[in-house]
Amino acid sequence: MLLWAVLALPAVTADRLGMNEPRPLWQQLAGLAVLAAAAALSRRQPLASFALTAALGLAATPALFSVSYGPALGVFAVLLGLRAPRSRPAVAAFAAVALVGTARIALVGVDPPPEWLVLTGTLLFGCVFPWLCGRYWRQSRALAEAGWLKAARLEDEQRHAEERARLRERARIAQDMHDSLGHELSLLALRAAALQVSPGLATDHRAAAADLRAAAADATDHLHRIIGVLREDDEPVPLAPAGESVRQLVARAAESGLPVRWEEPSDTTAAEVPEPGGVTAHLLHRVVREALTNAARHAPGAPVVVAVRNHAHGTTVTVTNGPPTQEATATRGGSGLLGLRAAVTSVGGDFRAGPHGEGFRVRAYVPAQRSTTSARQPAGSPAGTLTAVTAPFTRARRRVALGLGAAAGAGAVLVGAAVGWYAYTETHSVLTPAAYAKLRPGTPYDEVAPVLPDREAHDPPTDRAPAPPAGAHCRYYRASGELLVSIDHFRLCFDTPGRQGRLISKDVVPGVGRPDPDREESTENGGPTR
Repeated sequence: MLLWAVLALPAVTADRLGMNEPRPLWQQLAGLAVLAAAAALSRRQPLASFALTAALGLAATPALFSVSYGPALGVFAVLLGLRAPRSRPAVAAFAAVALVGTARIALVGVDPPPEWLVLTGTLLFGCVFPWLCGRYWRQSRALAEAGWLKAARLEDEQRHAEERARLRERARIAQDMHDSLGHELSLLALRAAALQVSPGLATDHRAAAADLRAAAADATDHLHRIIGVLREDDEPVPLAPAGESVRQLVARAAESGLPVRWEEPSDTTAAEVPEPGGVTAHLLHRVVREALTNAARHAPGAPVVVAVRNHAHGTTVTVTNGPPTQEATATRGGSGLLGLRAAVTSVGGDFRAGPHGEGFRVRAYVPAQRSTTSARQPAGSPAGTLTAVTAPFTRARRRVALGLGAAAGAGAVLVGAAVGWYAYTETHSVLTPAAYAKLRPGTPYDEVAPVLPDREAHDPPTDRAPAPPAGAHCRYYRASGELLVSIDHFRLCFDTPGRQGRLISKDVVPGVGRPDPDREESTENGGPTR
């Protein structure tokens, strides 16, 4: 109701303010009824409401634009772009309005060129542009809503990624604790075993050392069961380096009673171990520590050999143990070697573990690692989220802007062409006052033709001209080349339409609001001539 009241206000007041030709009351009431129907259909059938308003405008004037219904036409064009999801029906409606308006102008138009110019301008700037603005508004709202939904989804994904990273870091810490404490407990068990077989030890002390050894083995097994379940096969390689080098690790294990030795290669440069602090050194430390722990647990008393070889693009470490010389404590199998395999292969290395002769061998190749800092924004960062959300909106805005620019360019070309053609035709239909003054009734057409312009006036003021002589064929010419003001027109009437006719009367039709009392009346043709 409010929309109808706003759009009906110009239709009611335009006639009273003198902006339209006076219309009968039934036409005004019919127009208000059509506007009411269009307002009622504007939400669910925006195309129908626009079509009703366009039909009302064409019924009021062939040029489509009128003060009474022009605002309603623009409003319903905006609503059509805002509420109609498809564009082809709207384009078809615009084309139909253009065709119907052109046909009406050709059939009943008083002045076709200016009326067609007004029709083109109204269709472009009163229908197409508002419709494009409505579509832009619709797309902006849809993209903004989609952007907020996408931002919320990305925030959820980022939160889940952070949670997964937190859990993965906890698993990594648990793995390091398992490997470190497991290694220390294994060395503790070795020391207890050495104490147990020490000569001169009392029987009760020997039994206590055996219990200490069994307790250390059980603690290692419990630690593996409690913390080892947190291991992940795809866990990242820890970046925190071990506090000791591989040589120091082997020396500490030997001091604890493990029969391990460091094998020196013939090439001294091949034995250089990467300094602690890098990914390569940490992985080598982990491999040797896990291999020594497994040798102490599963092959007690077996000799162990650790060898490190440097290559052009990486480092190889080999830990080999022989057959056990003592009975091993029963423990559950772990996933330490699987974790090592995942860690080594994740950096492009190679890991192998399996029986070797009567013992077991672990071999790992770790390529040299370079510390690189990526300058790209993470996908889950705020900057990455903002870019992902705004990029589709920016592209859609660019498309709409290009559409508006194309429509504006096409409208400017059409309007410019129409204005140019109108100016050309009107300026080539000017009969100068001096040439008009030399014309005399009774002169043959062949003598009059040289002073006549190429074209006749396309908008002759026939409603203001005096009645022509009976049977005469009249032509109208402009008295001036001015285009935007009402000017005088000259009317020349001939007795026959062809070149054989004679001039029988000439008249001056003054422009609107331009009375000329100084002109002398003449009765050359039996009637008043001004």
